[in-house]
Amino acid sequence: MDLYAALRPLIFRLDPETAHNLAFWLGERVCSWPRLPKPKHRASLRRGAFGLDFPTPLGLAAGLDKGATLLPLWKSLGFGHVEIGTVTPRPQPGNPKPRLFRFPEAGLILNRMGFNSEGAEVVAGRLKHRPTGLVVGGNLGKNKETPEAQALDDYRAAYRLIAPVVDYTALNVSSPNTPGLRNLQAPEALKPLLAGMLDLRKELGLERQPLLLKLAPDLAPEDLDAIVEVAVTSGISGLIATNTTLDRGVVAEPLRARVEARGAGGLSGVPLKAKAREVRRRILAALRGRLPLVACGGLGSAEDVQGALDDGAALTQVYSALIFEGPRLVSRIHQGLRPQDL
Repeated sequence: MDLYAALRPLIFRLDPETAHNLAFWLGERVCSWPRLPKPKHRASLRRGAFGLDFPTPLGLAAGLDKGATLLPLWKSLGFGHVEIGTVTPRPQPGNPKPRLFRFPEAGLILNRMGFNSEGAEVVAGRLKHRPTGLVVGGNLGKNKETPEAQALDDYRAAYRLIAPVVDYTALNVSSPNTPGLRNLQAPEALKPLLAGMLDLRKELGLERQPLLLKLAPDLAPEDLDAIVEVAVTSGISGLIATNTTLDRGVVAEPLRARVEARGAGGLSGVPLKAKAREVRRRILAALRGRLPLVACGGLGSAEDVQGALDDGAALTQVYSALIFEGPRLVSRIHQGLRPQDL
């Protein structure tokens, strides 16, 4: 029996953020168990990327475990990697509530969380005690009140604390919920940002640690091409695509009107699938194998994940589908992946 499926109608009666907080409270109790089940992965699922070894190409995307509080649980469920965050250098509450909305009939989530974060110092302290055998990435962002011109200072401050206690870092310049953040994707802003981060990586003696960049799905094709060239020439390690979308056109009527009535925020889940895949294919074509890409956005089944791998992605990440499908999603995806070419 799938306990989550049985409880889901009750869970979904709760306000989404209340349900999230309750789930994490229960998850923290589970993480305190002395012996959590150990995942058993087929050897054929193992994959190398960015110089790291992943037991499976399936990971948990940033945004769910912002503070790195449930890492033992994610490992037990079978994720090959977990990207925590987004972590900001200083604590901040995020945007006013309500800021999280579910549309279960469409497998859709709207969020305008706004980088609610305990701050890099608190999260780094927790990461010092993370479980072994799980690849952990740190997704970094700037604080809301920090001007765009000073964004590099924020990313560097967060990096100094988080990078030494994770396996890779990812720069989030693509969330739609922090004013002006997406402007950092423009080549003229991106070049000095990446150069400054790579200089810091060298200063800290972390040259071998992967540094990734997470992109939005709402960029024009020619802008994507330009960003890819900046990323490749900069010397960073890879790209993640995509973040949530502002495009309400991905939602069919009559649901679109209900979504629009909820106001601003990024959309994730099933309606993002086609748009995210189109963007990833464009990026992969522009990359021509020069950098690895992590596929994220709209993935919710073994078929989706296998399709992303077949397109050329090195790794994949899920988030929204886990909310709707529950913990068994991980094993179902693993069971449905082809053993060859992994």
